[in-house]
Amino acid sequence: MEIRKASQEDYTTIFEIANVTWDNAYKSILSEAQLEYMMDMMYSPSAFTEQLNIKGHHFLMASIDGKDLGFASYELNYRYGVTKLHKLYVLPQTQGTGMGHALITAVENAAKANGNETVTLNVNRFNKAIHFYEKNGYANTGAVDVNIGNGYLMEDYVMEKSLSF
Repeated sequence: MEIRKASQEDYTTIFEIANVTWDNAYKSILSEAQLEYMMDMMYSPSAFTEQLNIKGHHFLMASIDGKDLGFASYELNYRYGVTKLHKLYVLPQTQGTGMGHALITAVENAAKANGNETVTLNVNRFNKAIHFYEKNGYANTGAVDVNIGNGYLMEDYVMEKSLSF
């Protein structure tokens, strides 16, 4: 398995992975209209460019034998000493293979290398990935409702992990 830094050229692959994984993760949780709205908000070409070039999000790709099968995005110094994990998705057929763990470990290592002591993330309250984060040392620190426009809320848990130096 290889983890590498993603670039603008990886947009199409990231979009394709997001499209498949979102359908799998959220179809039973969110309406089709909200899924479409959020995919456009987070994964349109302009949104991706903004995240990469303006907001300072870092994207990582995970691959096996040269085939990209997952990705993560994170923001160093989201708050003082805190890295925010914005996205972590692996294709359904690779879940349980350690790919998600490799991606989250790479994010944590980048956070540590930049002097960040904590990684934080938001996860939908009904997303099965909560268990993945718990197994990787993340603790639920509370619930938050995030208004994302168009009458939609992201109803999330905030999870955090302290990084030991």
